[in-house]
Amino acid sequence: MTVKKLKTCSKGHNFYKSSECPTCPVCAAADKPESGFLAPLSAPARSALEQASISTLAELSGYSEREILKLHGVGPKSLPILRQALHEAGMAFTEPVKKR
Repeated sequence: MTVKKLKTCSKGHNFYKSSECPTCPVCAAADKPESGFLAPLSAPARSALEQASISTLAELSGYSEREILKLHGVGPKSLPILRQALHEAGMAFTEPVKKR
């Protein structure tokens, strides 16, 4: 069984996490964009892209899928959302993940 630790964010919100991820769910919900390619992503995925200074589709298109997946917080569920956003803008990742 995973043990969840009580954490407190810098704004004073208390929350439980089983990982070392510092993302406060209350702050993440308040900071969620209403539109754009980051809007449909989970808070950890959004945070990971922001930490990597990726805030536009043009910046995202400069990375491979593998590089994006290496960011802590971005998982396989995020890739189809990101691929679709890039596709709709006429862009793509530099290199897709190869399926085995």
